[in-house]
Formats: sequence, C-alpha cells, structure tokens
Amino acid sequence: MGQKFEEGLFKDLAPSFQRPREPISPPRKAADELDFAESSPASPVGVAAAAGAGVGGGSTSLHHSLLGPSLMKAGQEGVDQQKVGEIIYAASVGSKFFENEERRDEALTAKIEELLKKKAKLLPGQLKYEERKADEHIALLESERDLTQVIVHMDCDAFYASVEELDRPDLKLVPMAVGSGVLTTCNYQARKYGIRSGMAGHIAAKICPKLVFIKPNFEKYMKKAEEIRGVIAKYDPRYEATSVDEAYLNLTPYLTAHPELDPEELVHQIRSEILSTTQISISAGIGPNAKLAKVASNINKPNGQFYIPPTREAVMQFISSLPVRSINGVGRVFERELNSVGINTCGDIFTYRSYLMPLWGEKSFTFLLRTYLGIGRTTIRPISEYPRKSVGSETTFADISDPVKLREKLMKIAIELEADMGRVEVAGRTLILKIKMHDYQIFSRQKLCPRPIKTSTDLYNYSVPLLTALEREYPGLKLRLMGLRMTNLVNLAKRENVGSNFFGFQGQQLEQAQERRLTQELHDAIEASTKSATTSATKTITFAAANLNAETAPHTNPWEITRSSSKSPQKQPGPLSAFKESHQPSPPPDTYLCPICSKPQPADDIKFNQHIDWCLSRPVIKEATKQPAGSKASAAPNHGPRSRSGSKAPEPQEKQGKEKEKKKRRVEGFFEPRGRK
Repeated sequence: MGQKFEEGLFKDLAPSFQRPREPISPPRKAADELDFAESSPASPVGVAAAAGAGVGGGSTSLHHSLLGPSLMKAGQEGVDQQKVGEIIYAASVGSKFFENEERRDEALTAKIEELLKKKAKLLPGQLKYEERKADEHIALLESERDLTQVIVHMDCDAFYASVEELDRPDLKLVPMAVGSGVLTTCNYQARKYGIRSGMAGHIAAKICPKLVFIKPNFEKYMKKAEEIRGVIAKYDPRYEATSVDEAYLNLTPYLTAHPELDPEELVHQIRSEILSTTQISISAGIGPNAKLAKVASNINKPNGQFYIPPTREAVMQFISSLPVRSINGVGRVFERELNSVGINTCGDIFTYRSYLMPLWGEKSFTFLLRTYLGIGRTTIRPISEYPRKSVGSETTFADISDPVKLREKLMKIAIELEADMGRVEVAGRTLILKIKMHDYQIFSRQKLCPRPIKTSTDLYNYSVPLLTALEREYPGLKLRLMGLRMTNLVNLAKRENVGSNFFGFQGQQLEQAQERRLTQELHDAIEASTKSATTSATKTITFAAANLNAETAPHTNPWEITRSSSKSPQKQPGPLSAFKESHQPSPPPDTYLCPICSKPQPADDIKFNQHIDWCLSRPVIKEATKQPAGSKASAAPNHGPRSRSGSKAPEPQEKQGKEKEKKKRRVEGFFEPRGRK
C-alpha cells in the first residue's frame, strides 16, 4: 500500500506485503500475547475489564459504553482508551444522545444489581445440581465437535478506506475516515488515535483534528467487492458473503482435490492472488469452524493470517484466554453482565458454569458452553440459501416534527422498501414501523395486513395509521430516524405448487389433475352451451377458460393473493398524490383468489380458510393421485374404507396381490375424515 508505519506502537502492524517476502506460515503469537485479559489498562480489553468489573454504574460504566461497539477493532492495541473515553464523554455531555445513554446505563446497572441478588440467593445444593447438569451438557456438546473441516474467514482490511486510497494514494500517509455524520470505516493511520467505525464525525474530529473525511461511494465499493469475490469463487464456489467486505469459505473440498497443499499455503495463495488482482489486502483466520475462524482473522491484521490446528487441545488453548467480548454474539450489555459475576474470558465460563442456567436461561447457557468449547458451525453456503425473515429500509435525518414532512419521508422509505422487496422477490403480511425520537428513544409499531403487500402505495397506506397513532401517543413527536420493515414474508420467486411433495405426492401430479379437471369443465360447458344456448352457459365457458388460462400461465404465482376485478388495472398513484389523497389503508379486496383451485372466493377470512381446507382435503388429493386418462388404473373405482361385514369385493384390476390391496387401503383410509369408521 506504500504506507510507512512509524516505529513503536504500530511497528508490528506494518503490512506484510511490504516485506521482501511474507512467510507462508506467519509465526504464531506467543501465549502471553494472546492473553488479552491481562492487557494493560490502555488497551481496549483493559478498559473493558476495568469498566465491566463489578456492577459498574456512575461514570465508569458510562465511559465504557460511550466507547462504542467497535472497541475490539484491529489497530486499537496501542491506543490510550481511557483518554479517548474522556474526550467522548466531554463531547457528549448535555446532548440528547448522552441523556439516552445515561438512561440505558442506569437501566443496565439496575438489571445487574438484580442479577447479583439472584446469584447470592442460589443455594450450594442447587449450584451442585446445576454444575452436574452443565457437565452433562458439555459431554453432549463434545460429541458434536467436528474437526474435519477447514473453514476460513476472510476480511478486507479497512475496505472502504483501502478502495479510496487506490484513487488517492496520498491518503495512505494521513489519518482518513470514510463518512461524516457517522464513520463507516477509517484507515490504520487514523486508528492510531482511537478513531474507529461507528464513531460520530464531530467526536472523531476532536480526537484527531487533522482527520480527513471522505464521502462514501458505495457503488465503487460494490464493484471492487465483486472483483474480490471473483477470486474467492475459484476456490469455493459456495462461499458465504456475510457483508460487502468479508466472507466464509470451506476449503475442505479444494484441499482434498489438491493434497499437495496445506491450509496455510492455500490461504496465503488466495490472499496473494486477491492482492495482485485487486490491490486490496485481506486478513484471514483458519480454523475447524466458523466461530474460531472469525476470531482468528482479527489477530494478525492487517494483511496477515492466523491458523488454529484442528485438534481439541489447540482449540481449547486458543479459546480459553480470549475475552468474552471478542466472540461474535457478545455485545456491550452482555459483556457487562458476564463481567459482573466474574466471567471475563472464555475460560472463566467453565469456572462459573453452575450460574449460567439460573442467571441467563437455557439459550445463553448453551451458547456460552459452546463458546467455552470452541464449537461452531461448519456448514458454509451462499447467503441466498438462508431463509429470509425480513426486508427493511430506514433513514436518519435532522430532527423533524412537521407531520407533512414526516409523511413525505415515510413515502420515500416505502419506495425504497418496494425496490428492495422487488429485488429479492418477496411480499409480506406484517409491516413494522420503527422510529427514533430526537432524544434517541426507539419505538416500533406493527400491523398485520389482510393480504401480502409489496407496493410502495400499500406500504405507505398501511404505515400511516401507525405513525398517526404514535403522534397521538406522543404529542409534538420529533423524529431523527424512521424505518419500515416487512416480515412474515411470501416468496414470490417460488412457482412450486402448494401440493408439491404433499404427503409424498409430487406437485406435478396435482397440476396435471387440476388441468384435467379444468379441461373437463370447459368441455362440459361447451356441451351445455350447445344444448341450451343460454347466457349462463356462456358465462360458464368464459369462467372455465379463464381458470384454465390462469392455471397454465407460465408466470402465475399460486402463493400471491390478488384482487379479482373485471376492470383493467389502473395506474398506481405517485408518492405525493398517494399522500395527499388518503392517509388510510387501501380497502380490503372484494374477493380472494384461491391458490389451489384458482376460483374467486368471498373476502371472508373464515370462509376462505374453510375453502382452502376443503381444497386440500380428500377429494382433491385423491384426484391428484389418479393415473393419467387412458390408463387402466384410471378406470378403477375409488373405494372408501369398508366395514368388516359387507365389504365390497375389489375390482378385477386390483386383484394383483394382497400386498397391493393392503397398501391401497392404507393410503385411502389415511385421507378419510377423522371420526369416520
């Protein structure tokens, strides 16, 4: 990168690719260097331990809270965090943000006091019981340990800043940050002063007056990220990109195909190729699971790598001295709670294992024991294969109290959310409105929509009443952030029939059965129209043909509930027109379209659900299991269950053995309504 690091505090952080040749296997740091818990008070962990020990409260815990969530970022090792905390504290006093942080700190302090009271009431016998239960769970978790995979976490070094330095090499020699209101990242020159991502711009300027601010260019960053991913995909096509600048890889298949390489050599090769191709340096962690690889990637930053051998002894040695805050999933609040009872490092979890379940419950109990053992997930897959639970969009702005301007902001957010939902091809039933008031208090309200929605007009119309209710609840409402999030999603990209694999039957069979049924309806309607020539028959023909077209249309989405109307679709109103015309939700549809039979039904939820139950019941499924027309099996009558006395003899086509007859009766009897004998 052409950057010359100063001697002293940051000498060991000099980029390795500046050296004549980086060793294939970077030397592991000594055990005492990895023992972050014994760091000096000037280190990030030293401040964390000092501030988090005991109940905290007062200015000590508040100082620690104001340091922000990025305290463990690489490049902070030589910074006097106590001095940085004093600057942040002095710059924040009197602000609404400071008052909100004070309220949160007081609430957390009170919660920790209750936690300690609960801890003091635990009896020795109960603690012995909890200890035995924890030991049993540890033994169970040990049986799940998988040391066969080679998982790598790759993280770009100060990615946004590095991309900007490619266009402006002069920025490599000065402290620089990307962003203004809130910093997205900063280079390692700025980190020497205690600057880090998530810090307010005006506070960063007080800490480092000569800091250079650069406006972010996300389009440029995404383009560079795609170049990096192009290299990564050559080694693991199923890599998991967790953000724009980091990804997980499972290199086990590649190493199996190339036995001449070991994990460290291969990762060094990947990093070197990325650097030569994109001019962006990468740091990497190599371990037997994703949790360990994530932590390891932060050790030898920037432009380094750290390898954890796939043995239980190496894993336990690595994990035991790590501070709990370094584990993904432990934030500032949980860290203070753990520190209050004496859990500062991952090794302390075992010492205090008898307190985990009584104080934090089963979920945290399992999470902490897995952390102590260094056990994590080994399945790496593309992020697109994970089920999406929500889609949202939010924006921060200067304080606004004008109701008209707030609704204009809300409409813009709805338009952005519509675009995001369109990209991932989903609609949703539950709409959530999130607001942050001028005093940094956060509230949310939600609405269950009568049908899946995705358009900006619907998003806006259903969210306006939520905003109006908040205005009535908090007179003079003044906001600095607003957002919309849609949950309870329906995947519009899936065209699989709802009968697919239903009780073992393929959706294709159900589609064929429906097509045969609709074809027969059309044939019957034509025949009826020839005999009677009535208007009703003509309507029946039109209706049956429309249903057939709907069933066989290539882009029909059986999951989407749409409005049924004979009128041509009208143009949707624009953002401002929608705002001016109405603040109320759009009226519910007159009819619902059944996703099974495609027939319109009355817009009554109870009746509509009953109709869907009927469509999925015995008659429809039996029809779906029939053989295609023309086969002998299709002529076989459909017998229901018979009583022991008077059972009807089976047809000749079914007399092909006792086993076939028993199997058929079991299948048919399974779909009979309950209670029938």
